[in-house]
Amino acid sequence: MTQLDVRDAAHTIPLDGVRVRPYGAADGARLRGMSARLSPAGLYARFFSGTPHIPDHYITIMNGLDHWDRDALVALLDGDMIGIAEYCRDADRPARADIAVLVCDPWRRRGVATVLIGFLAELAGRRGVREFGADVLPGNREALMALHSMWPDALPVYRDGLARYLLPLPGRPG
Repeated sequence: MTQLDVRDAAHTIPLDGVRVRPYGAADGARLRGMSARLSPAGLYARFFSGTPHIPDHYITIMNGLDHWDRDALVALLDGDMIGIAEYCRDADRPARADIAVLVCDPWRRRGVATVLIGFLAELAGRRGVREFGADVLPGNREALMALHSMWPDALPVYRDGLARYLLPLPGRPG
């Protein structure tokens, strides 16, 4: 697996010891272990439902990534998964992909999500994705702040109780 150098990423604080790499087939247990470091509010903000832990069906989906139309990157510290960011390409509009991010509570507001999204945007852009879609609960201030820090001009459309963002990826030359 390729490891990405977090030191080269744009982030607001040092993330010494944090490694970012693609989600692998053996990461299911690490993903399940994140549940112990997530509050009910953090789980609700990601899965839009009151779940006591990361849902088993989500772990199954992550273990079946095709690493093209659906892919994920993880942030690891001392072997523990502290964050995950994923994209899933829209089958009807292959230049668009939805993104989702989950960061363990002790690591929120420390730049982990920003680093993961930055690397994920680079990866997706190399695969032809030109725009991310993101659904955010309007009360999820941390996610809204992260999105606005990376896409300051992005404005949401509110639908079904969610703020829906369309986030253009930086253009690639040639």
